Amino acid sequence: MSANAERPPAATIGRQRPSPLLITVLIVAAIIGAFVLFSGFYADILWFDQLGFVQVLQTRWLSLAVMFLIGFLAMAVPLALAVQIAFRSRPVYAQLNSQLDRYQELVEPLRRVAMWAAPVVLGAFAGVASASQWETAQLWLHRRPFGETDPQFGFDVGFYIFELPFYQQVVGFALAVLFICAVATLATAYLYGAIRVTGREVRISRSARIQLAVIAALYMLALGVSIWLGQYASLAQTSQGFLNTGAGWTEVNASIPAAQILAGIAALVALFFIVTAIIGRWRVAVVGTALLIAASLVVGVAYPAIMQRFQVDPSARTLEAEYIQRNIDATRAAWGVDEMVETPSDARTDAEPGALRADAETTANIRIIDPAQVTDAFANLQEYRQYYGFQEQLDVDRYEIDGQTQDTVIAVRELDLSGLEGEDNWYNRHIVYTHGYGVVAAYGNQRGPEGQPVFLQSGIPTEGELGDYEPRVYFGESMPDYSIVGAPGNLELDYPLATDEGSGNAETTFAGEGGPMLDNFVKRLVFALKFQSEQIILSDAVTDESQILYNRDPRDRVAAVAPYLTLDSDPYPAVVDEQLVWIVDGMTTASSYPYSSHRSVADAIRDTTNANPQLAPGDVINYVRNSVKAVVNAYDGSVTLYAWDPEDPILQAWNEIYPGTIHPISEMSGELMSHVRYPADMFKLQRSILGDYHVTNPGTFFSGDDQWATPTEPTAENAETAPPQPPYYLTMSVDGQDPAFTLYSTFIPRDGREVLYGYLSVNADAGSTPGEVAEDYGRLTLQMLPKDRSIPGPGQVQNNFDTDNQVSEVLNLLRQGSTEVINGNLLTLPVGGGLLYVQPVYLQSTGATSFPVLRKILVAFGDDIAFEDTLDEALDALFGGDSGAQAGDSGVDPVAPEGEGEGEQPEEPAEEPAREGSLQAQLDAAIAEAGAALQERQAAYAENDLVAAAQADERLTAALQQALELSAQIEGEAAPEESPAPSPSPAPEEGAAPEEGAAP
Repeated sequence: MSANAERPPAATIGRQRPSPLLITVLIVAAIIGAFVLFSGFYADILWFDQLGFVQVLQTRWLSLAVMFLIGFLAMAVPLALAVQIAFRSRPVYAQLNSQLDRYQELVEPLRRVAMWAAPVVLGAFAGVASASQWETAQLWLHRRPFGETDPQFGFDVGFYIFELPFYQQVVGFALAVLFICAVATLATAYLYGAIRVTGREVRISRSARIQLAVIAALYMLALGVSIWLGQYASLAQTSQGFLNTGAGWTEVNASIPAAQILAGIAALVALFFIVTAIIGRWRVAVVGTALLIAASLVVGVAYPAIMQRFQVDPSARTLEAEYIQRNIDATRAAWGVDEMVETPSDARTDAEPGALRADAETTANIRIIDPAQVTDAFANLQEYRQYYGFQEQLDVDRYEIDGQTQDTVIAVRELDLSGLEGEDNWYNRHIVYTHGYGVVAAYGNQRGPEGQPVFLQSGIPTEGELGDYEPRVYFGESMPDYSIVGAPGNLELDYPLATDEGSGNAETTFAGEGGPMLDNFVKRLVFALKFQSEQIILSDAVTDESQILYNRDPRDRVAAVAPYLTLDSDPYPAVVDEQLVWIVDGMTTASSYPYSSHRSVADAIRDTTNANPQLAPGDVINYVRNSVKAVVNAYDGSVTLYAWDPEDPILQAWNEIYPGTIHPISEMSGELMSHVRYPADMFKLQRSILGDYHVTNPGTFFSGDDQWATPTEPTAENAETAPPQPPYYLTMSVDGQDPAFTLYSTFIPRDGREVLYGYLSVNADAGSTPGEVAEDYGRLTLQMLPKDRSIPGPGQVQNNFDTDNQVSEVLNLLRQGSTEVINGNLLTLPVGGGLLYVQPVYLQSTGATSFPVLRKILVAFGDDIAFEDTLDEALDALFGGDSGAQAGDSGVDPVAPEGEGEGEQPEEPAEEPAREGSLQAQLDAAIAEAGAALQERQAAYAENDLVAAAQADERLTAALQQALELSAQIEGEAAPEESPAPSPSPAPEEGAAPEEGAAP
């Protein structure tokens, strides 16, 4: 056989068939990739469907798909037509230079693919950009009138909120499409000879001229529309002159007319390009374009700048007055402070006996428990096991106890699996430890004899004044990423037990509907991929009856089903209708309200309770309404949205976009209404606005001599870097109104002087009538303090406390030992005809298991200060021996025998003899001795008796040393021992529950 006969054909050598193994691998990889992509979508469908909000997901996906398709077609079709028309109308016998010939040779093999692939690729990018604007399109489709018009053009505010952003997006998209079509037409025409450059001469074929001229005309028309819309947008932008937001004198008299002129010129230039397409002469179009550019520089830039510099700036106060008033009125309306009640306050500073008699109810409710300082006390007294935990910042609410409204400090006992240590494995983390247990609540105005909180709801099982409710917490702020529940067999640890035979666990099985079912292999595989855990498939604890709970933070759940809301940063718990729920405030916002000033949400809400707020899209806004109250059930995670402000046009639009997802306020129960409060974040935004916009006179506003600021946190170590002082919830009477749950803050001048100028409060009590909001809820009151007298602000009062001889010497010496002195929140209350300051003082041993205990109360009224064991004693001392009212801790004896604490600590057996004197009594005696010695030393120095001074100094040193030792002993005895985490074994026979206040 010849050599040629043995050689395979050349075509066979050039086309090697791909390996079957390679084909199989590619197919399998494609299937796996498709399933992974599918699993993400399917998991979302299962989660939203179980929660009852699948229409939210469907609306979002459908909107994204439609907007992507519109964007894709709007870019791909015109671009493909432009390229095809330019190619098909090319000169057939055009003489090309050698360089273009080489380009054609390179491009021609890929020409057909490129002419269709380029529009598809660019269309895909345009589709993605268009899809990102689906919310703008939906709001335009469901736009609603505001019933208010802007002062410049007379349009309804809804035009600026719903319509203008959509029109600007459409015009901007059209400009991008036309520009790309022009570039593609130029490139194709040049490559195929329709445009030829020979020296200084440019020749364009008739077809290319018509196509380019038409595209340019359309571009100029779109540019003219964009410029025309820009005049309306100027009402929500920064002015060239004084205004923070809105059109000032220069905009109204120069920039807006200039925009109208430029829009007209752009339309005229578009007409010139049409003429060029017809007659074939470019001169008129080129001249028109140059005219537009020159006019933009002269009319659009130079003329407004000249008017601002030479006409407005020399007379800004008078010329800008009308527009400043527009800005003031619009800002106050947009931020919801236009109906605020302003009242003058005399603010007395002399503490006279009986001054609090008219404020007896407010005085009785003064909160002495600081929710930021008692977390460790709650943890030591009420955690019971290291796998439980409380939030660092506890919440303040109110409950009706024995017919009286009682402010409470409340916290949820959630899971903290970092305490599992050696038992931290997949099974325990996701099958056994699945939920927290109950709430712990303490009276806000009471303290125990040893300075510990007085609990009104506590223990495991939970007992107290809040009655029976479902205590299991599967959804909270600090829960594991996911738990698998619902399988038969009581695999979940319910709560720890205490029995005569030792410790054990009660066990349970979740009986609600809180997450997607894992009732088939596909679902288990989907969630195994989602959470990157093969155990979901392999574990025998996962059955067809299992559910997987995830997205367990209340804010995350509300954000998922109502993505249009800006949520308050602090969800708070409440026991409502025998259920434990989380209440989340939702706000609708906008950034294009005409003439309203903007604020950054993150900057406005930053304070000591929220030091690092998360930035989010839409963070800078100029309109806000508390439109939704969301309720998340802590047991099954169900979410219910209530239309709190049904008159808000933005909420009305979203209610049409997501029909059936928002319930009317009439469905809210009386118990739920009684726990709704005014959102703190919205109040912070409003106080940020009122720092400037409490001024309603344009001249005063322009001069800037009455600008206010929120005081910085007075207890911070570094005053220069201290965040603003947070607002506080208190039950009190404001401006002669009946006492109500209230949120307040204060103002000082922006120049940094610690002098009070204003006291801002809002009624945060919605009442308890089902489906009906109390008339005074949301009533903002600004008490204007006299400026001819110095009313000390929080920083000055704190300084007075720290520098007072009798207070500071004892506390400073205590700080040098093993005890840390902690200043609690400094509260400001409008009582007694002036302003009363109240600050709890905590002591904490430096031991690892110690926690702060309330030991003293500091109070101030004007420049007078008192420092006593209880608030009641401090008020009497401050107001000449009789304040005229009783505080909530009036019945507490700080020197009571150790162990008496109204139920917090177990009582001593009756047959055991009582101790002659408690450690606390000895500590108080030592402190009293130190105080007496200090006074004697000061008197001796005043009389120049150095011998007596030395003797008093020895007594002072000995008394303080004894106080330090006794304080360390008290803290050591108060700290309970932690028990190790119990293993997930079957529960022993039921026994007695752990005693309240003691570790089980």
